[in-house]
Amino acid sequence: MAERQTVFLMYHELEVPGRPLCQAEPGYVRYVLHASEFQSQVHSIKNAGWRGVNVNEALRYQPDSVAITFDDGSETDLVCAAPILQELGFGATFYITTGFIGKQGYLNHSQLQELSRMGFEIGCHSMTHSYLTDLNAKEMTREVVEAKSQLEHLIGRPVEHFSCPGGRHNRRVSDVARHAGYRTVATSRLLANSLSSDPFALGRVPMMRSTSLAEFENLCRGKGLWRMDLLVRLRGAAGEILGNTVYDRLRNALLRHGSPQ
Repeated sequence: MAERQTVFLMYHELEVPGRPLCQAEPGYVRYVLHASEFQSQVHSIKNAGWRGVNVNEALRYQPDSVAITFDDGSETDLVCAAPILQELGFGATFYITTGFIGKQGYLNHSQLQELSRMGFEIGCHSMTHSYLTDLNAKEMTREVVEAKSQLEHLIGRPVEHFSCPGGRHNRRVSDVARHAGYRTVATSRLLANSLSSDPFALGRVPMMRSTSLAEFENLCRGKGLWRMDLLVRLRGAAGEILGNTVYDRLRNALLRHGSPQ
């Protein structure tokens, strides 16, 4: 019998008419979905008889479920995504970048606390959204360990799950997170997860602005992920060769001129 797998979906900010986005860089905007698109996607999960769950629930690897996760901590997590999820009875994990709390377009302290009180799981997405693989030991501790403590102080609950900014991950990241008391680390590898997956190197599938509803439904079933993951790994290799800063600048320049990357 094939091992049961669960797809972890990765969302970011949702676009709402009349509300400016948190960032305008093409590399950021390509991950921003219209709120109506997100609503259509989660309704398609419900209509298929599946459930949307948080990371903690997803680790049980129950059939017909997908994990719903959000990165960064945009204000739309609370004002847009949360009501849609609540209406369907879905759970989700919101990974928060603590250094963004209170900045324009992002959750403030009271909004984050409200999101937690609503029953949604709060995870950590680092202190400043730095690429962890570029950091020394002291910087890594600040981004992974101190950020966890800040979040736990704010919401009054344990923070057990971490997601890597930009998906940048290596063994050192896993080790620091494990010693800090996290239960999982999420990367940007486009892989479905199972009981045999390393909980400190979980895969997630980014939801893109260009993703059609038909593509979304296939992704929730894990179809075609290996092809997408191969492209991501090739881009990751390019980032290692060029350096993350140079690679990001080149990617944004290509996106501004409409070139594929």
